[in-house]
Amino acid sequence: MGQYVTLATCNLNQWALDFEGNKERIIESIIEAKKQGAKLRVGPELEICGYGCLDHFAENDLYQHSWEAYGDILQDKRTHGILLDVGIPIIHKCIKYNCRIISYDGRILLIRPKLSLANDGNYREMRYFTPWNRPKYYEHFQLPYHIRKITGQFKVVIGDCVIETLDTKLGCETCEELFTPQSPHIAMALDGVEIFTNSSGSHHELRKLDTRLGLIMEATKKCGGVYLYANQRGCDGDRLYYDGCAIIVANGEILAQASQFSLKDVEVISATIDLDDVRSYRNQKSSGMQAVDKEHPYHIIQCDMELSPGEDVYNPNVVPTKPQNVRYHSPEEEIAFGPACWLWDYLRRSKCGGYFLPLSGGIDSCATAVIVYSMCRLVVDSDDEQPLKDLRMLTKDPNFTPEKPQDVAKKLFSTCFMGTENSSRETRSRAKELSEKIGSYHIDLNMDNLVTAVVSLFKVATGKKPIFKIFGGSQTENLALQNIQARLRMVLSYLFAQLIPWTRGLSVPGLLVLGSANVDECLRGYLTKYDCSSADVNPIGGISKTDLKRFIAWAEKKFELPILHEFLTATPTAELEPITKDYVQSDEIDMGMTYDELSRFGKLRKVDKCGPLAMFVKLYHEWSQPPYNLTAEQVAEKVKRFWFFYAINRHKMTTMTPAYHAEQYSPDDNRFDLRPFLINPRFPHASKKIDEMVDTINQRQREIDESNKSVD
Repeated sequence: MGQYVTLATCNLNQWALDFEGNKERIIESIIEAKKQGAKLRVGPELEICGYGCLDHFAENDLYQHSWEAYGDILQDKRTHGILLDVGIPIIHKCIKYNCRIISYDGRILLIRPKLSLANDGNYREMRYFTPWNRPKYYEHFQLPYHIRKITGQFKVVIGDCVIETLDTKLGCETCEELFTPQSPHIAMALDGVEIFTNSSGSHHELRKLDTRLGLIMEATKKCGGVYLYANQRGCDGDRLYYDGCAIIVANGEILAQASQFSLKDVEVISATIDLDDVRSYRNQKSSGMQAVDKEHPYHIIQCDMELSPGEDVYNPNVVPTKPQNVRYHSPEEEIAFGPACWLWDYLRRSKCGGYFLPLSGGIDSCATAVIVYSMCRLVVDSDDEQPLKDLRMLTKDPNFTPEKPQDVAKKLFSTCFMGTENSSRETRSRAKELSEKIGSYHIDLNMDNLVTAVVSLFKVATGKKPIFKIFGGSQTENLALQNIQARLRMVLSYLFAQLIPWTRGLSVPGLLVLGSANVDECLRGYLTKYDCSSADVNPIGGISKTDLKRFIAWAEKKFELPILHEFLTATPTAELEPITKDYVQSDEIDMGMTYDELSRFGKLRKVDKCGPLAMFVKLYHEWSQPPYNLTAEQVAEKVKRFWFFYAINRHKMTTMTPAYHAEQYSPDDNRFDLRPFLINPRFPHASKKIDEMVDTINQRQREIDESNKSVD
């Protein structure tokens, strides 16, 4: 026998404040869910207005427009005949809440506010909303006038309640609530809820997905039940990329999983589940049966409909969905697809003419170029019609149909090698060959005359001419001469980005300038303020050098680009100082630390919340052992050096290019890492405590050595 229900959830590429577009995508997902035979459709968090509205949530207009869009959905007959779970912000008693609305056939059943708000890292929900921190409490909400006209209702229940249909119970859990120690699905399960919905706005970070999916699977593995997770996908208008991966889980097993990275605006997945399997699974959990009587019941909202129509309850033609294995992308694939999808959304929504990249011949700008090439591959390989429509809109060519990624790159991607007398033939050659392989419109130029003109102007104005350190100049002169090259590249980047379409006779707007400073260089401040790292967007600003190198090694084979091997094996260098027989500038020597060390410093600083002293303690335990075998003095010196350069360069983060967020230790000052930019770089108190600890370690080691000698 069996009691089969077909349920649907989705990924939606919503856009902050795009009420019309968001509404159409919601309706499209509902229609698709009905086509798949579903009787319940779950959508992402705040899908009506878009999750990333930020301080626009302070504007009352936003809530009015959200109700207007929701009213259109309610009265659209195409959305009837299916139970709907829609994310929307609501003002109740002058307080703003992040809510879900459950409706059926144009009538609202329940407004369910979010109980626990996300308020760390990239999230500031407490800035905009108030948590409904009263579990199982409910009251009544007076509907806006135009909604009353549509539904015929005056008031509806608002609060932490559950829905009971003629055949089952379902309850809501919203995003952050899944991650809390006492997730609502536990109490709901103990009160007989069999179907849980989760409307989410979860962003992408490298290696993060397994945590999210693990919690979703665990939710029903312990309690039994069906869990439908919906997520936002795409660039919502900020640094984050929401990585979809909607999923349906029953009794701890995955039945359906949507894609994590895709150019599709709407992706709906469904699964058919036998509710008897849920009941049988729970009957085996004796501890759960014992816990039932200890729980206070939820207020129940009755819904006079069946998720499993009576005539299909025992229909042998209804086939339940079989479990499948969870799908994960490797970190290299995440770098290839996540920033590429983010760049595509940014480009099509800004409606600019394409991207411009200063291509230096180094691995960072190389990785940025390959990510743009990956974007072009995704556009060509997409089986959805929207990317082609967007491509034709961007190129102003209604007949453009690319056959290969290079066709897209030729239209949308321009690169430029801005060489000086300090540039090597190898970097120039690598840049040119890479541009040929990926299809970008490439310019190769020398800017020595421009640099000479600026230095000459300074000499005329001051009577002094700076020279490089290698020729006898001071460190100050050396740094200034490097910085003027880097800053002139930024000026040239914007000049070329604005005028390249004009020179090519293209009737498109100017290009967006891409930055290519990685997260480790940002953390250390190893970049010039307002140099060519200053750009419109930066797809690698949240990715470590170590991960970028792994990505390039992967792309060399996956994208069939043998030239990438030369980038991978080349010594990282800024090429801002003269190359001589005895000297070639090296990034790691200049920084005084390796990229691997920088990654470790970054994780300890941001993820583990370590100050200088705590960082020293942790690293001494790590680096005093093989294979490092560093002394306490050496570890202390490295820690002090990192914090010094981090502190004196912190001001650079206030002007950093908006970067794709991919790493938990990103130093992005604008939203993710809010810290002062003027602090004492010597950290005198912490340094004194570190020195005392070094003395203690050394004294203890001397005592051990003396003891060993006496034994001998």
